[in-house]
Amino acid sequence: MLAPMAGVTDYPFRQLVTDFGVGLVVSEMIASWAMIRKNKTTLQMAEPITAGLNSIQLAGSDPQAMAEAAKIAEGRGADIIDINFGCPVKKVAVGQQAGSALMQNEAKAALILEAVVKAVNIPVTLKMRMGWDYDHLNAPHLAQIAQQSGIKMITVHGRTRNQLYKGVANWAFVRRVKEAVSLPVIVNGDIVDVKTATIALEHSQADGFMVGRGIYGKPWLLGQLIKYFQKGTSVQEPSLLEKKNTLLLHLEAILNYYGNEFGLRLARKHIAWYSSGLSGSASFRAAINYMNNSIEVKNAIHQFFDSKIELDTPI
Repeated sequence: MLAPMAGVTDYPFRQLVTDFGVGLVVSEMIASWAMIRKNKTTLQMAEPITAGLNSIQLAGSDPQAMAEAAKIAEGRGADIIDINFGCPVKKVAVGQQAGSALMQNEAKAALILEAVVKAVNIPVTLKMRMGWDYDHLNAPHLAQIAQQSGIKMITVHGRTRNQLYKGVANWAFVRRVKEAVSLPVIVNGDIVDVKTATIALEHSQADGFMVGRGIYGKPWLLGQLIKYFQKGTSVQEPSLLEKKNTLLLHLEAILNYYGNEFGLRLARKHIAWYSSGLSGSASFRAAINYMNNSIEVKNAIHQFFDSKIELDTPI
């Protein structure tokens, strides 16, 4: 599954990942109150894609607001509601007492879970971390509360809130969550290829895995991993030509969805990820950051990649 990532898993990216054969993708984290107020940007972030299963992730600390936002998301075409108990950023976890902060308040967490489950007729899932810190690793107990509340699936990022994204994911800990409930449990964190996915599944005994930052600039990655685990198909890196064509498709989708000005600003990080590791990529990225014309950007992409395709430059 594709993990929810702020500023990354928007409509164009989710649609592209689905086109590579991924059945379940999760939206960016959606603030419940912003959904209720029908904020234009928020509704755009939560727009369901046209294929696959649409999981809309909601965050908030008020049970009724979360329930109302879930109803709105369901009405707009969501197939699944995912509840965020994992976001570690200070603005959310400390300022709003949402995200991973709710792992510190199991009573309120239970109220949110129950309210959302009762509010909708579609499955509700939960994404969380191991706990707030290593002195409070309560994910197994919170998973039991979630199961009693009617949650249908649980994803665990193998880090604590206080780790943020530092250190390494503890896949073995996720096994404790798996053993605590009868629900499907998904392992998340530091999964970037076949090797890490295999080890994560082995250590966690999870039912599946979720890929986050490892898919930056590689929208084909999850589709490759699915084929490997389902059919034994070997994973081969796309050619530079295939990468260039995918980037151009992605760029066009971004421009069509957001418009030229905002779309180009948003596309810069994706272009940087696609070109990462290639010779001359630093100067290429620097040049792209000063371009405000989509034709100029597309021409620069062609020139950068074509020069390497012609020379057969190793990645």
